[in-house]
Amino acid sequence: MADSSVEIIEGCRLPVLRKNQENEDEWPLAEVLSVRDLPRTPLYYVHYIDFNKRLDEWVTPDRLDMKKLQFPKKEARTPPKNGLPGSGPGSPERDVVRRAESVSLATQASAATPVPSLPSSAEESQAPVYPALRDPSFSSTPREQHQPLAALTTNGSTRRLIPPQPGRKRKTCGGTDEMVKVFQNNNPRCSSIYLPPGEDSQDSSDGIPSAPRMTGSLVSDRSHDDIVTRMKNIDCIELGRHRLKPWYFSPYPQELTGLPILYLCEYCLKYLKSLKCLQRHLTKCNLRHPPGNEIYRKGTISFFEIDGRKNKTYSQNLCLLAKCFLDHKTLYYDTDPFLFYVMTEYDSKGFHIVGYFSKEKESTEDYNVACILTLPPYQRRGYGKLLIEFSYELSKVEGKTGTPEKPLSDLGLLSYRSYWTQTILEILMNLKPENGERPQITINEISEITSVKKEDVISTLQYLNLINYYKGQYILTLSEDIVEGHERAMQKRHLRIDSKGLHFTPKDWSKRGKW
Repeated sequence: MADSSVEIIEGCRLPVLRKNQENEDEWPLAEVLSVRDLPRTPLYYVHYIDFNKRLDEWVTPDRLDMKKLQFPKKEARTPPKNGLPGSGPGSPERDVVRRAESVSLATQASAATPVPSLPSSAEESQAPVYPALRDPSFSSTPREQHQPLAALTTNGSTRRLIPPQPGRKRKTCGGTDEMVKVFQNNNPRCSSIYLPPGEDSQDSSDGIPSAPRMTGSLVSDRSHDDIVTRMKNIDCIELGRHRLKPWYFSPYPQELTGLPILYLCEYCLKYLKSLKCLQRHLTKCNLRHPPGNEIYRKGTISFFEIDGRKNKTYSQNLCLLAKCFLDHKTLYYDTDPFLFYVMTEYDSKGFHIVGYFSKEKESTEDYNVACILTLPPYQRRGYGKLLIEFSYELSKVEGKTGTPEKPLSDLGLLSYRSYWTQTILEILMNLKPENGERPQITINEISEITSVKKEDVISTLQYLNLINYYKGQYILTLSEDIVEGHERAMQKRHLRIDSKGLHFTPKDWSKRGKW
């Protein structure tokens, strides 16, 4: 459908033919990011609008719908007045004036309107978790539509302050250690858990923690993006017995990006340009498992702890491989402040990498995961939840609650959301009456049992829409569908972490000598 008389340039938008998940033809709108002129026919690298970048690809002209071609719009420029300098929209003189005006306006605004201060931890514990329902009768719908959990991927760099809304009253409440009453309805399969008003996070409207800081291995500021990093630069990676198709750009050396296949040693992750080089390397590589200490083993599954400072080359190679499948990852070379936990499967040839997660040695914001990845050949087999469960198992040994570093990728968000749901429902459904009375539990106790941070517990309950207000108390209603769905999910979850197989002693990384 391509018209040879029309030249397609970078920035053009037009429908492109692709196959969807049902293997049916569809024509989503796509943007042309690059054009490659070949002797026979040109190729176009396209990004499908509103689709994940991992679906970007090179396409041939026959897949383009030229009838709906949209050329990039040119930026309007204001003509100079009387030829005087500084009359253009982007001139330095005008920029200076604008900055001066904005500073003066900001000064006036700050003098007139006081800036709300951030609440202290003591104030947070006194804030209500969920707004009360105006109708005191039982309702299965919350008073307000809470923000979905996808807000965990917020890219803001400053703490979000919610101004008080007129006419909106909140109940006063006690601390987060007040008990939660549990009782069984007439239907023995459905239970309702009573929560007192008073178990809150920073923002009671969504239970989501403050915006992530701008350091670590994940940085939400995407201003460094350019046309090079938006395009995949590696066609194929051979890792052991698997061939992987990268999803995103990764900063491998430029001379390797033009190869049809990039070869990696599956034990030390060294990258090589040919199969012959790999075979020669394997005769000299003594590793048959990741470097570092094996801290967990059960069956064929093992976890190795790797210090980013002691094993810098392996850690950097691991980050380069992970960047092929993590869009937001920005850490490649500064691995000293991080620990890497690599999950492997064992057979007669050695320990084969399945996935990994990294974490900061010192985290001021209770992050227990910086980056987490299950390699594509092992996805949808339960290994992702196993990695997440292991990260929380380490937090239990450390005596802390943890949360993953933000922003989460789309697949990471789904995995964490599923893990939190199953873990919290498992706790609630196993509660038993004591002395003939309804069992009691607090949000803090759920957090301590699971090591899941309190904000993540609350946001998960809100996402599941379990929170209601009934007779002056907040309750969680577990419907028949929720219970049956949880039981089906747990039957499929065969891989679990056995704490008896964990041999891990946490270190105090605040002492710099241990780095």
